[in-house]
Amino acid sequence: MSAPLVLEAGQQVDGFVLQERLHRGGMASLWRVSRSDLAGAALMKVPAISDDPTAIVAFEVEQMIMPLLSGPHVPRFIAAGGFEAQPFIVMESVEGPSLRPKLDQSPLPAEEVAAIGVAIAEALHDLHQQGVIHLDVKPGNILFRASGQAVLVDYGLARHERLPDLLAEEFRLPMGTAPYISPEQVRHVRDDPRSDLFALGAVLYHLATGQRAFGAPISIGGLRKRLYQAPIAPRTHNPQCPGWLQEIILHCLEVDAEQRYGSAAQVAFDLAQPRTLVLTARADLRGHDPLAQRVRRWVRSVGSEPVRRNVTQQLLRAPIVLAAVDLSQDWEALAEALRAAARRVLQSEPNARLACVSVLKTHRIGLDTPTDEAGRNLHVKGLVQLQHWARSLALPADRVTYHVLEAPDPALAIIDYARTNRVDHIVIGSRGVSGLRRYLGSVSAQVVAEAPCTVTVVKVTRDQAVGARAA
Repeated sequence: MSAPLVLEAGQQVDGFVLQERLHRGGMASLWRVSRSDLAGAALMKVPAISDDPTAIVAFEVEQMIMPLLSGPHVPRFIAAGGFEAQPFIVMESVEGPSLRPKLDQSPLPAEEVAAIGVAIAEALHDLHQQGVIHLDVKPGNILFRASGQAVLVDYGLARHERLPDLLAEEFRLPMGTAPYISPEQVRHVRDDPRSDLFALGAVLYHLATGQRAFGAPISIGGLRKRLYQAPIAPRTHNPQCPGWLQEIILHCLEVDAEQRYGSAAQVAFDLAQPRTLVLTARADLRGHDPLAQRVRRWVRSVGSEPVRRNVTQQLLRAPIVLAAVDLSQDWEALAEALRAAARRVLQSEPNARLACVSVLKTHRIGLDTPTDEAGRNLHVKGLVQLQHWARSLALPADRVTYHVLEAPDPALAIIDYARTNRVDHIVIGSRGVSGLRRYLGSVSAQVVAEAPCTVTVVKVTRDQAVGARAA
């Protein structure tokens, strides 16, 4: 390896013109660069060559991972140079702000915290679906496009499930940023995507309270407290923090990864729809968690082996399942068949979430009557019917939610809901074939054709429905 160049503005590196140094840190420097074939400015990252091997290995990791990433939530990779000459990575320059200045404005209103959280969770879910765990989620590594989409940057500590983990092979110290590092990272586990959810919870905690969830420990001993000690409840710092937001934050910050959300999509789901969230004891906590609970965690942490599960395995365990329940007619045979199909999916996926959805069809033009003949509110009536439909599934309250959508086109409403909420599997009923349905098409057929996920169609014949009524 030859000696790296001394870089200056105006210099060319592999065809890129250095325009301005934007940042110089202990691990790397960032330069704004241009090239004749690029429409706009790009960013060049150059590693700091020092006696610390971590910076070099982290840069190698980033060079391996970035070319494999795509989508709006990561900077677009442009080029890279190896260590045999001048090492660098050139990527899209994301012009939007980072999340870091928001910390100085915290505590923020709950609705703003939730909106920021949704954007970050969506970015994390997209990254995890590409087989990558970030492992250094913090405000400075989160940028925002003009569209509001979050962009995750800096993949030096990341883990790609299909690539060698150079950092784990060469180093034994915990890798991460102290205020955001997860308990499993403290124990050198680098292949669990729920570590990113823990870091997300720590970010949301700071935005909601103006305080760091775990302070800023500077020793391994300080980090190891995370193996048994949960943070002070957010509402202790900020009484204006609503119970639903504390519920979500503490759910992300569970010491045991098995007790956290199963996926970033599930976090986004709850943040986007807090009114459907079932609150647990987390929502009412004040101060520290009980001493006895901390002692139990400490005992479990001594000598125990953490559960190891890669990102693909974890995402498969934690789908969001949508059951599209048609409440417009009393077909108990179809309702039971739909329950049976949903039950099969949920039993095979221990961290699955079920969204029970019904569509209250409205007219495209004109006003709709919000009540039935008996004067009952149709929306409320639909929620009650959905809860009745799901009762025999016997799911824990925090694994099921109920949603009555109001729309003129039921199929489009279900498809849009699935797309917006990153649903993994739709279970929907079909009432069979008639001449009118063949001509107009059915809701289930349209959902199958246009849904962004797996769809299971459950069908019963009219004879089965009549038999069920007679029984």
